[in-house]
Amino acid sequence: MKRILLILGLVILGIQFVRIDYSGPMVSIETDFISMTNPPEEIEDILRSSCYDCHSNQTKYPWYSQIAPVSWWIADHIKEGREELNFSLWGTFSEKRKSKKLHEIIEEVEEGEMPLSNYLITHSDAELSKEKSDQLIEWVKYLEIKKQ
Repeated sequence: MKRILLILGLVILGIQFVRIDYSGPMVSIETDFISMTNPPEEIEDILRSSCYDCHSNQTKYPWYSQIAPVSWWIADHIKEGREELNFSLWGTFSEKRKSKKLHEIIEEVEEGEMPLSNYLITHSDAELSKEKSDQLIEWVKYLEIKKQ
């Protein structure tokens, strides 16, 4: 039993040396969603606290993201989030893709799918109250209408 615990401990210690890349891609203000859409301050706050960690190149990594294998899970989660929607690249999207993403934002927030519940466990400030959800949805609908 001691040997198994020793081996397990060495494995856990060893995997700490397999680090994720925290640097992330560069951020260009010219293509960033917030810079391009100029939302009201309360909407910008909602986007930054509830969306930008996983859906932009402006991720703020929590302290526990330094610990493997949690760091690997977080890195994968962020990679998937950016692949689905990366607000830092908004200006590079076609008009058709922008319209589709705006519609998806509304849909995800209305259905309570975003932010993800497992994200909210450690980021309670990201939780969208009914009021915040309604504000965000109303503003994104405004953007949709403005684009037409």
